[in-house]
This record gives sequence, C-alpha cells and structure tokens, in this order.
Amino acid sequence: MKIKNLAVILFVFYSMLGVNAQQKKYIVHTVAFYNFENLFDTINNPNFDEEWLPEGLQRWTSNKYKQKLENLSKVLMQIGTNDQQKEAPTFIGCSEIENRGVLEDLVKHPNIVKDDYGIVHFDSPDKRGIDVGLLYQKKYFKPTSFINIPLIIYRGNNNEKEKETEEDKADKDKIEVSKDNRVYTRDILLVTGFLDGEEVNIMVNHWPSRSGGEKKSSPFREAAGRLARKVMDSVYKVNPKAKIILMGDLNDGTYNKSVKEGLGAKLKKSEVKPFGVYNPFEQMAKDGNASLFYRDSGDIFDQIMVSETLIKTDFSTFQYWKAGIYNKPFMIEKFGRYAGYPLRHSENEIGYSDHFPVYIYLIKEVK
Repeated sequence: MKIKNLAVILFVFYSMLGVNAQQKKYIVHTVAFYNFENLFDTINNPNFDEEWLPEGLQRWTSNKYKQKLENLSKVLMQIGTNDQQKEAPTFIGCSEIENRGVLEDLVKHPNIVKDDYGIVHFDSPDKRGIDVGLLYQKKYFKPTSFINIPLIIYRGNNNEKEKETEEDKADKDKIEVSKDNRVYTRDILLVTGFLDGEEVNIMVNHWPSRSGGEKKSSPFREAAGRLARKVMDSVYKVNPKAKIILMGDLNDGTYNKSVKEGLGAKLKKSEVKPFGVYNPFEQMAKDGNASLFYRDSGDIFDQIMVSETLIKTDFSTFQYWKAGIYNKPFMIEKFGRYAGYPLRHSENEIGYSDHFPVYIYLIKEVK
C-alpha cells in the first residue's frame, strides 16, 4: 500500500489507546475551528461594514488588513502541529468572516498557499455581514455537497428584555432584530464529502450572541442547538452510519442547555448512544481550560463534537483521537488588564483574535 506523504505518524499504540504495547502506523488529519474576529476587507459593501473601512471607527486600512491576514495565516499553519504532526489542518472551520473574498485572500497568503485550501462559503443574513465558512485541503478532501441552513428565530416580548449594561451596549456582536421581530443570525453550514475516500459530514456553526444578557438570549442558542440536532438527524436519515463533525463558536459553554439538551452532547464516550454526540471539550472545560474570556471569566465557547460513529475502537476507518486548544505564547496578551487573554485587535496593535482556535485529530490505522 502506498502511503501518502502527509500525516502518517508512528505512534506507540499503548500510549495512545492503553492496550497492547505494539507500534502501529496511523494516517492523521487535524480538524480545526477558529473565530477570526472581524476579518473584514477595506471595501464598502452593503452589509453595515462602515466600522471596518479606512474612514470608519476602526480606521481599517489595507496595511492593517494585510497584517491581520499575516497573523491569522501564521496561526493556521501551526494549529495542531507538533514534533510528530508537521502538517497544517486538513479542515479549518471559521467564523466572523465578511465574505468569500477575505477567505480567498487568506488562502493565497504565502504562509499557507502551499496547502492549497478550497473554500466553502455562503453569505448569511447576519446584519453585521459576518458568516461562517470551511477551508479544506483539496488533496485530501473532495466535497460532494454543501448547503446553508438558516436559523429562523424571533424576539419575544420586548417588555421582558433585561436592562442592558454598558458592556452590552458596546457589544460588537449585537443581535439585530427586524420589524417583524426576527433575529437575523448566522446560518449553519453543512458540507459532505470524502476524506481520503471516506465520507464525512462537517457542520460549521456560529450561534447567536449573548447580547442583552445571557439569560434572555439563551433561547436563541437553545434553538440553534435544536436546529443543529435536526440537521444531524437529517444526515442520519440518508446514511444511518454517517460520520458527523460539529464545530463552531457556540456562544455557550459545554454545560449550557443549548449543548447538553439541544444537541444532547455527552461528557463521556460511554454515555454516547447510537446517533449521539460526544463533546471532548466538556472535560477540558471542567479541567479549567478556556478558548476565550467573557467578562473576566474563562470559558470554552469554541467546540468540536463528533458523532457516535467517530468514537469506535476499530481504527480501520477514521476515528476521533483527541482534542486541544491552540494557545501558544505569541497569541496571548502579556501585559495590562487583559494579560493572559487572547491577543486581539486594538488601537495600537493588530492581534490575532479574541478566541483561541480548537482542534481534534482524526486517525486511521495503516495496514
């Protein structure tokens, strides 16, 4: 069998799975998600992007935009890499992107152009003009279908709205409401295709924000969780053995109702029943890890979950191995009030993002 020169890594089977101490070879693919935090170009588009123009509040110039692309590509080329895994991620789910054009600029950057990423993207109805997308290495993944599924939700009785704090009023991700009280937010992106000849389904999410208060906005994210569950069920109707990866910035923690009840995500593999969902980031959150800091408290809003079909012990097909948060020192604020937070954009510095990227490994044994 000819082994592709990508991600064939020699692992000690005992250290990986806790069974027989014998060496086996595995193909490894990294699956990542990263909230790019306001990846806007400098072109005036009809999507309320005035803040991100040269004359706008952010004074967003071509040089700043180029530096943002440099910073993001620097992270993307390294997510999940180590002494053994040298390859950039095979899949990169992303959020807070203005349009397809910014992704095209990103994948052409010298840091990652060699990885030859393809793009799946749809414009969403979000009033800030931010969308989700999926990047994939063309040599390993061949998409066969992709669709955007809208989340249609409505604001309830406005008289019940919580009093907004000053931080709420300044929230960059304000929830936009139409005259008919519809809340316009991001679609769910579903991409199906073949990874090295094996079918996988990837869902990219960016659920409604906490603007206006966590409690009052929670029903929106609970609705997003239920919709994501319906999407998974629709995939299973076509293929009961489908392998599904759900990723995104959920604006909720691993413990919230949207994740635990809407999706039905489980903490332990042993709890996951057929058609169920395993969330490896729940234990990471319990251990005190964070992908972002929200009002001075660390949490994991950025999560990647897998279907029960991806936690089998038979590695003759691709299976989930382990998960991580990529938070290298160069991505972290070192000084001041926000020391230890993700290094984000400010008046004096073009940072990376206000989120750390997350990732998982998929592995398959090479016979």
